[in-house]
Parts: sequence; structure tokens; C-alpha cells
Amino acid sequence: MTLKYSGISMAGGKHRNDFYGETVSKDEAKPAIPAATVVLLKDGSEGTEVLMLHRTSKVHFGGMWVFPGGRIDPEDHPADGDINKAARSAAARETMEEASITVQPDEFVWFAHWTPPAIRAVRYATWFFATSIDEHEAISVDGHEIQDHAWIKPATALERHAKGEIDLVAPTWVTLHHLSLYDNSTDILAKFSANPHRVYETHLATTSNGVNVAMWEGDAGYADGNPDTEGARHRLLMPEDGFIFENTAIDY
Repeated sequence: MTLKYSGISMAGGKHRNDFYGETVSKDEAKPAIPAATVVLLKDGSEGTEVLMLHRTSKVHFGGMWVFPGGRIDPEDHPADGDINKAARSAAARETMEEASITVQPDEFVWFAHWTPPAIRAVRYATWFFATSIDEHEAISVDGHEIQDHAWIKPATALERHAKGEIDLVAPTWVTLHHLSLYDNSTDILAKFSANPHRVYETHLATTSNGVNVAMWEGDAGYADGNPDTEGARHRLLMPEDGFIFENTAIDY
């Protein structure tokens, strides 16, 4: 399956949201910072919507539209030191801080874990959770890290990204693609619950025609870092004219 949200044929060049391209040497790279995010879903008359927050220019990933979340702080850790519990607590805490929404961490479904390659000056190893909530009228963004919010259909968010109207980093884009395949939050959460969380240990490369590509397990080029290797695909191409997701290996 190839999914492209762009009306232009693929060309080279770097996409404006290819944050992987800002690299340092492996000697300069620091350990990934543990972080967590939660995808909040609600069903409307036109289908499932997801809450997205618009980050200010003052913070990391400034200007991006993201899900509620942030780094795991010391106070998030339980007495037994379970990092997975800490991630749930962090995602719930950040949701309250950023959007004034109370969510229950024990109701979260853990569906993914993302780690960028060790060539980023600052990188986050992020737990991705999902849960459904009823209509919430009291959303209030903090004005410091978050400047705006929107309930939006996943497919609509992808279309707006393709038009250059919003900015998304790769993990958010791929998550929205995954959500867009299902009709309602019940089906989404059932799918996530039925499978172990998916691990995205990103490998980066550049194709023979100059396009940056992020590859994940299942892609034929993943192990040796050669994006031109023939075979299965599980990758995101990031040409200047729009993200392109290719997948023939993984059941989404």
C-alpha cells in the first residue's frame, strides 16, 4: 500500500517537516529522553476526531500540531520504578497541563513506541497511548507551550498537511494515517488492544533520487540501511512536495 497526500509527482528535496534531517554525529548524540503522549478520540456525526494541539514557537517542535504529551518527569515514576506506569502518568499529567482535560491513565491503550535514530541533538523515546473521551467543552490551552487546539478527523489533518496548512512530524503523521483507516474510536481501540504495541526504531537513508526516507522494521532496506533494496516496504518518504507512506509488510 502506498499512501500519498500530495497532488504532485514525487521529486527530491527536503520536506519542510523532515526534522530527521537536522543531524549531529553519533559522538555528539545524547541518550533519548523518555516521553509520553496520548491520542484522545471522540466520535462525531462525521466520524472519529482526534484532539490536536498547536505548539508555540517557544518550545521544542515549535509550530507543530501534536497530541497532548511531554517528557516523563521524576514525579511520574511509581514506587516500583515501572517506566510503563510512569509513561501513563506523564501522558495524563501533560494532558491536564496542556489542555485542562482529566483522563485516566489506567484506561489508556499502549499502541506504539517511537525512538529517533541516534543522530539527533535532542531526541525523545516516546510511549504512544490512545483513549476515547466524551465531548469536552472546557478545553483550555496553557498559552505557553500550546497556542491553539482543534478536534479534527485524521484524514482531514493529513490533507491539510499536504496543502501546507499545518505542520506534522513523522510519528504524528504515521499515527494519523493509522487512525484514518478506521470508522470509529471503538474499532481503533479494539485494533490497538488486539496487538502488542508496535516499536518504531527509525533508520534513516536517502534514495538514489535524493529523497530522505525513514524506514521501520519489516522494510527490506531496514537492516542494511539501503532504501533501494528490493522487497517489502514499511517507510515514510519525505520529498519536498509531500509525505508518502509505503507499506506492504505490516498490518495496520
